Amino acid sequence: MLGLGVAVVMAACRPAPSTAPVVRGAPAPAHPEALQRPPPEPQRPSVVSDGPMLPSRSPTPSLPPPPELPAAFVAAADKLTAAATGRRRAYERLATMSDRFGHRLSGTSTLERAIDWSLEMMHKDGLANVRREKVMVPRWVRGAERARVVGPIDRPLVLLGLGGTVGTKGPLRAEVAVVQSLAEIAAKGAALRGKIVVINQPMPAFDHETQETGYRDTVAIRSSGASEAAKVGARAVLIRSVTASSLRTPHTGAVRYTDGAPKIPAAALTLEDTELLVRLAAAGKTTVELSLGARTLPDAVSGNAIAELRGRELPDEVVVVGAHIDSWDTGDGSTDDGSGCVMAMDAAAMLLELGLVPRRTVRVVLFTNEENGLRGAFAYHAAHGKERHAGAMEADFGAGAPRGFGITGTPGEVAQLQTYARLFVPLGAGQFTLGGGGSDIGPLTNDGVLSLGLHPDGSAYFDLHHSPADTFDKIDPDHLARNAAALALMAYILAER
Repeated sequence: MLGLGVAVVMAACRPAPSTAPVVRGAPAPAHPEALQRPPPEPQRPSVVSDGPMLPSRSPTPSLPPPPELPAAFVAAADKLTAAATGRRRAYERLATMSDRFGHRLSGTSTLERAIDWSLEMMHKDGLANVRREKVMVPRWVRGAERARVVGPIDRPLVLLGLGGTVGTKGPLRAEVAVVQSLAEIAAKGAALRGKIVVINQPMPAFDHETQETGYRDTVAIRSSGASEAAKVGARAVLIRSVTASSLRTPHTGAVRYTDGAPKIPAAALTLEDTELLVRLAAAGKTTVELSLGARTLPDAVSGNAIAELRGRELPDEVVVVGAHIDSWDTGDGSTDDGSGCVMAMDAAAMLLELGLVPRRTVRVVLFTNEENGLRGAFAYHAAHGKERHAGAMEADFGAGAPRGFGITGTPGEVAQLQTYARLFVPLGAGQFTLGGGGSDIGPLTNDGVLSLGLHPDGSAYFDLHHSPADTFDKIDPDHLARNAAALALMAYILAER
């Protein structure tokens, strides 16, 4: 998942928690005719006695019946819910992707081999128009990295260079200066000249009640910290990793250099090592030696992996089910976003297996280069933006227990989809909120296309995000299967309605 910095899509890099009310569905009956008006509540005895001056109270009116759901949608929900039970295809494919190819950074052979493999799998599933659409992507290489405190103590630091950072061109040694925010960099100004600036802005703990992660309020230190520090003459930036939880694990992510400001080295420290520097600097002068071997090479050839379940009546109208197949070069990228890829692939496969061929085409798009450039998103939009898109979905928030979807659309579109929420309750995905999409479908969202983001439980997502801890062992096969079924059901509804 990409951080803030590209206006067209950043609101959707990860599904944004909504302040709007959550629409919770009720379990859908097996058949539409089973939707009956609930029995009226029994009339309770009034505490006011009847008399000539006070009439008796009227019974409490019963609630109106829920709207009748299309029989085809109810049948599809039943079939997909049953198919998800015990299903392991997505899980087994993710194991293959993660173990055989490992991380999939843009410009690497592992990404290209994973793309070829995904096309092979979608062809094997029987999908149509399986193809790779060429995309040129940036080629950033991390190189060797090392940092240590050299005064007043001698101690190694654990860090990861931020994606796209420039290298140090040999060891860089300087005094550290600690700030708590980007605003403090500007406030301190010239006092930071010649220093290594440490940005110690904590990310708040996950709020289980609101599902707020705190990511949006924190990630700017990663994307903009280097340029803001460079403007006042700093030599390098070390940020506190954008996570609320750590076992001395650093978290990388893209840095965005501002035109007109010098490009200075930027890296992310573990929470523990950040706190160490804070304590040392508070006690007196503290010096760090930093060495980053990063470099940027010429662009490389990559591609978006695309396959379709062709619509039976309106094949030229499309519903996109998307995820990004690239990852950072730390863990194996199972959570971000290998899981989204195999869920999108399995969603289309389930529809085909169950004979659920909708009126419109369901198009699986595994986007390349989401993490450090969004080249796949822009290439898809350039090639297909003028086509009729009836909807677009993205799965880029891991594979936690299913919760539901975030929706961005017209009031009428949102209201219509909310009536279907109860169909998703057996899958655990019946919570629909306002506001959703994703980085890669962002250009379509900006065009006004109805957009949805899959919203699994995100309580542990940023513990793993962009870190060496993002590995296959964190994935639950049941969660993966039910999320894939939820994507399939939503794709069917969008393509059939």
